[in-house]
Amino acid sequence: MAYNKNNDINLQPQAIEAEEAVLGSMMIDEDATNKAITLLRSSHYFYKDSHKKIFDAMLSLSSKNSPIDTVSVSDELKKTKSLKSAGGLYYLTGLVDKVPTSANVEVYASIVKEKGILRDLISASHQISKKAFDAGDAVGSILDEAEQSIFNLTEQKDTKIYSHIEPILADTVKRLESIAANPGSVVGVPSGIIDLDKVTSGFQKSDLIIIAGRPSMGKTSLALTIARNAALENNSPVAIFSLEMSSDQLGTRLLASEAKIDQSEARSGRLATSKWKNINIASGKLAQAPLYIDDTPALSILDLRSRARRLKREKDIELIVVDYLQLMQGPKTENRQYEISSITQSLKALAKELDIPIIALSQLSRAVESRTDKRPQLSDLRESGAIEQDADVVIFLYRPYVYNQKDEEKGLAFLIVAKQRNGPTKTVRATFVDAYTRFENYSDFFESNDMSQ
Repeated sequence: MAYNKNNDINLQPQAIEAEEAVLGSMMIDEDATNKAITLLRSSHYFYKDSHKKIFDAMLSLSSKNSPIDTVSVSDELKKTKSLKSAGGLYYLTGLVDKVPTSANVEVYASIVKEKGILRDLISASHQISKKAFDAGDAVGSILDEAEQSIFNLTEQKDTKIYSHIEPILADTVKRLESIAANPGSVVGVPSGIIDLDKVTSGFQKSDLIIIAGRPSMGKTSLALTIARNAALENNSPVAIFSLEMSSDQLGTRLLASEAKIDQSEARSGRLATSKWKNINIASGKLAQAPLYIDDTPALSILDLRSRARRLKREKDIELIVVDYLQLMQGPKTENRQYEISSITQSLKALAKELDIPIIALSQLSRAVESRTDKRPQLSDLRESGAIEQDADVVIFLYRPYVYNQKDEEKGLAFLIVAKQRNGPTKTVRATFVDAYTRFENYSDFFESNDMSQ
């Protein structure tokens, strides 16, 4: 039987008195209006249809900076021909009369929101239950949908709930004011590579960032450098999903890079006393970083989404790194391009759902090798149509030394921002320190080398 919220009104979580108190408070106190709108954001959480209409009218008035009282709300409802169905002017006056004080509006609004979330939970459970009985979908797909529904409710931001433009604009203006007050500041998660951050302003919330390059270019090293910089320098919790390297291998890389000792020396353990001291210092520093590593091989996109949601819930991660895209498992299909398309679409949806940037590393096709100019371009992306379309930012990693072995270009790396949905495209320089497998700012590296000579 299809779920119907009106099957039994008494079984539906509701708080009519709290709804009345919120609406009444908003019509007698401007501060109460701001508090209620901030908490509720939309009329979705109200149970009574008449209360939904009244709250929508108040949102409309608020967006126009108009006063909110019985007269203005009544007039706004008339414009949408909703006054009668909302109860009329007499009902609006009654709402005001029922509220002795607006001081508790946040308590009332929280109750209204809580009851709305409980109704959403009931609705979601009915939908999942129906799918489970029908068994038309794969179990993994049903579990993923169930988890996503619960996660959305836990985060109190179900993606199906719309928001009125007023609070969205308020948040946008606040963000723009912050940027204006700090010109040149990085507003997203910083990579720590200054010239790259100047182009991207950091990695932005809900963005899918693809970092691509041919084998041996240093994609994993770049990703680890970014993860390290975000976690240590910006205190941003970072999750790394490594499908290629084990956690032990990643740990060795991170430790040697931080201690600035040769990777081969670190792996062998044959280190001088002074270098062991560097290892201990680096280990203590990294141990305090909010870095979380999952090295499950051949991870499916469903499993990754499940684990990412848990990390967001428990550790409030601000950045995810996936190494690398082509090793992930998507829906079973003979068409590899369709499988990659499904994976990139899911990663983009996950970035939006968690409201954090996701960096996914990607291989490039061999077409690069056949050209005289080895610099990558968008058409070199494997299964390029899907990856290019879903990515908000595409960064190619190119090191000339890999091809020409010229000593003067040994540490030179180009980070080619080939696509940026909301910003410019540009090529910037960085330095790859091969012995430590880490990337550094181009000028900083060469200045420090000059000083040591």
